[in-house]
Amino acid sequence: MEVWAVIVAGGRGTRFGQPKQYADLAGSRVIDRAVAAARPTCDGVVVVLPGPDVGTVAVPGADVVVPGGATRSESVRAGIGAVPDGADVIVVHDAARPLAAAELWEAAVAAVVAGADAAVPGVAVIDTIKRVAHGAVVETLDRTELVAVQTPQAFRAAVLRAAHRAGGEATDDAALVEMTGGRVVVVVGDPDNLKVTRPADLDQAAALVARSTPAAGGPGR
Repeated sequence: MEVWAVIVAGGRGTRFGQPKQYADLAGSRVIDRAVAAARPTCDGVVVVLPGPDVGTVAVPGADVVVPGGATRSESVRAGIGAVPDGADVIVVHDAARPLAAAELWEAAVAAVVAGADAAVPGVAVIDTIKRVAHGAVVETLDRTELVAVQTPQAFRAAVLRAAHRAGGEATDDAALVEMTGGRVVVVVGDPDNLKVTRPADLDQAAALVARSTPAAGGPGR
């Protein structure tokens, strides 16, 4: 069973104020932490960077670095195109989630190996969610049926390639698989697997890293 990862890091960091994938997080770049998280589970790693950075920005641990596109889906397609045809499972992960634990990668891949077309990590929604149109509430959704979805998301390689072949756009790749009738299952996500979107998120991530790092001479977690 050959497993490859596509690490999506093609954004310019408009909301963050700079390319967040290169920001320092407790002594390591965000992108480096994302790649390191993929390596224990995956046989190969493709990293998608902004076009001008390919060939000028080093990404240790990446097997292939390719330029991304104008949208997230275009960037994922560029990464998929660099994955060898023999890969059985492709895991797509946002570099902006640098704290994804090894257990999360393993759970997503295991669900696909067990027969799912795709597996996504999900965490329970704790807020009340309302659907709104034109500034007015249309309905209140049953939050017991809702999850907030994260990456890494694992896919049967053939299913993911087919889902992207039509050139559709979505905020995550599981949505494209859903559109083609694929079976997407949910594995237990991790509330600490936060997405770095704004500078304050990086501060929170640093605090999580500090919390999980054993003090010198002290016991680990």
